[in-house]
Amino acid sequence: MKLKSLFFALSLGSFACALAQPSAQSSLDGYWEYRVPNGGVTFFSLKQTGETLTAIEDDHRTSFTGTIQSDKLRLAITVQSANGTFEIVYDGVRESADKFQMSRRAPGVRPGEVFETKGVFKRVDRDAVYPARLPLPPLEDQPDNGLVRTPPMGWNSWNHYHDQFDDATVRGMADAMVSSGMAAAGYKYIIVDEGWSSSRDANGNIVGNARFPDMKALADYVHSKGLKIGIYSSPGPQVCGGYQGSYGHEEQDAGTFAAWGYDYLKYDWCGARRVYQRTPADLEGAYQKMSEALAKSGRPIVYSLCEYGWGDVWKWGAKAGGNLWRTTGDISDHWESMDRIGFAQLDIQQYSSAGHWNDPDMLEVGNGGMTADEYRTHMSLWALLRAPLIAGNDLRTMTEETKSILMNAEVIAIDQDPEALPAVRTPPQDTSEVLIRQLANEAVAVGLFNRGAAPAQISFRWDSLHLNANLGGKSLEARDLWKHEAVPVTGDSYTALVPPHGVVLVRVAVKQLGTF
Repeated sequence: MKLKSLFFALSLGSFACALAQPSAQSSLDGYWEYRVPNGGVTFFSLKQTGETLTAIEDDHRTSFTGTIQSDKLRLAITVQSANGTFEIVYDGVRESADKFQMSRRAPGVRPGEVFETKGVFKRVDRDAVYPARLPLPPLEDQPDNGLVRTPPMGWNSWNHYHDQFDDATVRGMADAMVSSGMAAAGYKYIIVDEGWSSSRDANGNIVGNARFPDMKALADYVHSKGLKIGIYSSPGPQVCGGYQGSYGHEEQDAGTFAAWGYDYLKYDWCGARRVYQRTPADLEGAYQKMSEALAKSGRPIVYSLCEYGWGDVWKWGAKAGGNLWRTTGDISDHWESMDRIGFAQLDIQQYSSAGHWNDPDMLEVGNGGMTADEYRTHMSLWALLRAPLIAGNDLRTMTEETKSILMNAEVIAIDQDPEALPAVRTPPQDTSEVLIRQLANEAVAVGLFNRGAAPAQISFRWDSLHLNANLGGKSLEARDLWKHEAVPVTGDSYTALVPPHGVVLVRVAVKQLGTF
């Protein structure tokens, strides 16, 4: 009898244990989210075969491989980038059948950095992540809001921090923009990129996360420094990293941003793919919908369209109400990215005009991935292109060399020149480029760019500038804007020895009485 009772007890215990741990036998096939408190959300489609897993990360369509063993889950992917090869790893421990406590390790923004986050990995309803589509307006001419008649200048958090920053960081950048002299040089927008939003309150109002507890107080602080402030959202239900987007709440969010006192909105496509297609009608309609909402908000807000140049946005961005529009994918802090993106803009310059600017993405000057010569090329090229000058470095720790590049008043003046005419590209010679741009007040900017890996002699003829055909080169004056010294105007042409990946930027003008 005792043996039977013992056998029964053991059997009952085994049965109870099996009930308590049903997860060990449950399949992980399906749709999952990784959610970080006060952070973003990443979605995965998961497929299990025995102990082997494959996972497709939803937004970027990247494929992870992994295992599930003894209720421990691991997903990993090896990625090649300009900074080398690195691994992104998710490690989790099962809490229940459809939930894991999870950590994620991935490279940071700077070479050698590693970011680790902790969150929850759980099964979710895919249909809830892909909400029903709402109608979009047809493209129609939107009123000009009268803002940014020259390319906007400022600072944005993304290039240096991605989403790893907080309220104190933004306040520190506002302080540094003033104390460093950048504000006096013309930089005035402090733009809070992805990473600030959390969810919606009971009334549907978008709210900040724990790192950004009071978005209005933050705006008030930036304004107290004599600066303007920008914010970030998306036409999708989530933004790129899974933070709250504006889908279905466009007018409500525009009103909230206005009430908080924001002066600039960067509107990033990303999560919109869960609702819309990448067709001209959807791109145009999604961006116009927010443009209309901003106009109804009653506050002048610069509108930055960020959809990576899809659908030839430069052809319709102004009509949809944009003040600037990204013409390319994200820039990276290395020569190949900056060189490729910058020179590709020359073919679409005609679509920029006062208040409506092509945006080849933000400046990387000072982030450490390029040489000083390469950063001077970066700054010179963006100035000749009439591009927005949005710094992306840590303003609090700038070297004197970085300051000298970002705050070169003579180069900034080229970017901000009121004539706003496109640069003319002369036929390239091997790796040498000469760009000529007409300026106001009978002046011309000439950029001599060496895209090669060895020093190069690069020339231009004085008469190619067409300042005055009758002057014969004798009534002109010229200045090297990086050396800050006069250039002799002699002979028929000017030749400079340009360092590898470097630039010589010259301003040439008809002599005027008084100063140059």
